[in-house]
Amino acid sequence: MTGTRVRPAGLLAALLAAGLLALLCAAPAQAAGYRYWSFWDRGDDGKWAYASQGPSVARPDDGAVQGFRFSVSEDSADAAKPRGTADFGKICAGTKAAEGRKRIALVIDFGTAKDAPGKETPPEPRTACARIAENGTSAEALAAVADPLRYDSNALLCAIAGYPKTGCGEQVSGDGNGDESASPAPAASGTGGAQDDGDSDGPSVGVIVGVAGVLVLGAGAVWQARRRHG
Repeated sequence: MTGTRVRPAGLLAALLAAGLLALLCAAPAQAAGYRYWSFWDRGDDGKWAYASQGPSVARPDDGAVQGFRFSVSEDSADAAKPRGTADFGKICAGTKAAEGRKRIALVIDFGTAKDAPGKETPPEPRTACARIAENGTSAEALAAVADPLRYDSNALLCAIAGYPKTGCGEQVSGDGNGDESASPAPAASGTGGAQDDGDSDGPSVGVIVGVAGVLVLGAGAVWQARRRHG
């Protein structure tokens, strides 16, 4: 009985194509993120750093500059920073110092239309100087200049100056559509960002290992074919 000869080059090409197809099918089309207000501290060098404490806990010193930014991001490393270059001197120029009080400069960035939930339109970014008690928190400073604030039952900051009207740290798909049923993951600052749960946008390790195995077997088959027909 005569068999059909298999060309080694054709076999290898077919195996490589199958492996590539498996990788493409395993990768999700869009990454997921969370829509939330992130909380930031501006250093003396003018650079923003993701706050290590939530606004209800942080007690900034007189002269501090802090920021809030609304956006969709995967985690603290991916979060968008507040925009603008105004410093404490500019923001608090019209607010006089007072005995027993401290001044905190705030940058409030409502984000872009791309990050806005539903059909809401984000207000223009603003700055404000809050004058509060010496032991006051960042949340108290924010409440003094950007009321109304909205929190959820877990004390998660959901809205500043009434924006957004609905939603609170919900998970959204890569196209910006929200999943209101998804539970928000707490950020490092306690303002409602996403935790890194180890998921990635690429194919899983198991799939990659499997494809690698297919390619190894393919190389072995080519070698065997060459031995038989060489």
